[in-house]
Amino acid sequence: MILSKPFYITTPIYYVNDKPHIGHAYTTIAADLLARFYRLTGRETFFLTGTDEHGSKVAEAAQKAGLSEIEFCDRTVETFKKAWSNLSIEYDDFIRTTSPRHEKAVLKILDAMRFAKTDDGQDVVYSDYYEGLYCTGCEKFITEKDLVDGVCPDHKVPPEKLKEKNYFFRLTAFLDQIKQKIESGELLILPEERRREVLGLLKQNLPDFSLSRENVKWGIPLPFDKSQSAYVWVDALSNYISAIGYGDNEASFEKWWNRAEVVHLMAKDILKFHCLYWPAMLMAAGIKLPDIIFLHGFFTVDGEKMSKTLGNMIDPNAMVEEFGADATRYLLLTQYPFGIDGDIQAKRFITQYNADLANDLGNLVSRVAKMIVVNFDSRMPEPLKEIDGLQPLLEQAERLPEAAFAHIKHFRLDKAISEAISLVKATNKFFNDSAPWVLAKNGDKEKLGGILYVCSEIIRIVSIVLFPVMPNKMREVRRVFSLNDNSLSLDHARKFFELIPGTKVAIKESIFPRLKPQSKATSATSVSTPAEPDNLLDITEFAKAQLRVAEVIEAVRVEGTDKLLRLQIDLGNEKRQIVAGVAQYYTPEKILGKKIIVVTNLKPAVIHGVESKGMLLAAKKGKQLTLVTIDEDLPVGAKIS
Repeated sequence: MILSKPFYITTPIYYVNDKPHIGHAYTTIAADLLARFYRLTGRETFFLTGTDEHGSKVAEAAQKAGLSEIEFCDRTVETFKKAWSNLSIEYDDFIRTTSPRHEKAVLKILDAMRFAKTDDGQDVVYSDYYEGLYCTGCEKFITEKDLVDGVCPDHKVPPEKLKEKNYFFRLTAFLDQIKQKIESGELLILPEERRREVLGLLKQNLPDFSLSRENVKWGIPLPFDKSQSAYVWVDALSNYISAIGYGDNEASFEKWWNRAEVVHLMAKDILKFHCLYWPAMLMAAGIKLPDIIFLHGFFTVDGEKMSKTLGNMIDPNAMVEEFGADATRYLLLTQYPFGIDGDIQAKRFITQYNADLANDLGNLVSRVAKMIVVNFDSRMPEPLKEIDGLQPLLEQAERLPEAAFAHIKHFRLDKAISEAISLVKATNKFFNDSAPWVLAKNGDKEKLGGILYVCSEIIRIVSIVLFPVMPNKMREVRRVFSLNDNSLSLDHARKFFELIPGTKVAIKESIFPRLKPQSKATSATSVSTPAEPDNLLDITEFAKAQLRVAEVIEAVRVEGTDKLLRLQIDLGNEKRQIVAGVAQYYTPEKILGKKIIVVTNLKPAVIHGVESKGMLLAAKKGKQLTLVTIDEDLPVGAKIS
């Protein structure tokens, strides 16, 4: 389905006075995901990011570094570009406010505002003196009521007292129009909480704002008064139109601003500038407003506010080194609902990676592909539509593309991802319930092929929906099944039975190799220290242990170790995974089908990067280890007491 209206999405442009951090990355990854997803729908899309390089604090940072302003900017810009490359962010343009095309656009909008008149005939731009408090860190004038104990609450320094001649923008003349456009939905501010916040600001006695600064030399001089430089926010906000041709390419500007759906994405700390100043500037210049301004919340890291002092600043480049670009993107976007304030639980990154990506998604791909390689000579088997438990899975797979797209359109990025992962989990359950290893053993190749085909098809669909989140890894997944980018679209995700029987299937290594936890995990076969007399348990304490009969329905070796087996066990009312250090005594084939005794109420543990929910019982004498079993054929799930 081709949508005729182009989609234009922007991030804020980032200050170059410091290197990129995880806050910058969070917004930019989200914008990249949105751009990629809209491209999957066949919609023309333009994704803009860039850097804000003017202003007094940039000049101060350059001076401290012993560089000229432009040398400092050139150096820092490369750190942003490198970070975005490391994170597989594919922007269509990277705008710099020091570029000639940007300056040309700023001069054009300044002139347009200068000659504009309000409804009652006043000049929109006027000259006056300003005396007040200015925070260099915020790049804005602030009032006494904004201070906390006499200092800026964000930068912890007292503001400067300034008196200077400025040009002012008559904001007050546009506030009623802005209010009307917000209330009518013509200017859509999301989430709703941010919309209410803007409407609340409009009820306050907001003053006009400075259009220029008198003593800031590192900036764009006003075209009508070279002694003044454009106020940094006027300069910076103009990037959204300078990058698409406002100053020098009328056809491009017409396409990507006047005929497109325009979405600005950012954090909520710059709400006033984007939701009040920017619309007013555009109205004065006779330019249409953006369609949507989405302002996501702030986040803490492991419950603490991010700060250099606490040492919890997350470097996106370091995350990429540890997890790879795609997993970093996935982990950051799935911590909490997109848009609200939340907490990034960095201490759980490895556990979540292993659970969601290695165990669920990666393991599904590996198991399905390897069984096709072994049982069907590396060729996709024929589909079989009559399989127990298939229909609910097909229905879930058919719902996924539209459900995910509905979430994307409403900026519920985490929910779109969750829909895909939920289907992966359901497919793993279908795979386990169908027991294809038993079918292979019994020679039932028709049913075995049907099960493997269905699982492959779902992997194909998931690879499309998750492509905007993890583009590199999803391409790896698709190559396993000989798929290329020609079928990488939401239309193809809406279809089932697209894989062609006989197509080559090949897998060499795990798509998501498991990661070792940062802290040493407790081994499943660690030997307990003999209890001392004062550590004796009474009967009530022992009764807390829940022992049940389980059947091993799948067994594979844990990669990177010769001691551990990852077992899928059937407990009657549920199936779960445990890790056991028995690989030196039992091969996967030997343990498969055995009924064992399992402690089922242990806290989950991560062992060699694999989550284990329980522990089997075994007895060891010398170099021999034997599983604890039962002498009667009890059903799985039977309680041991």
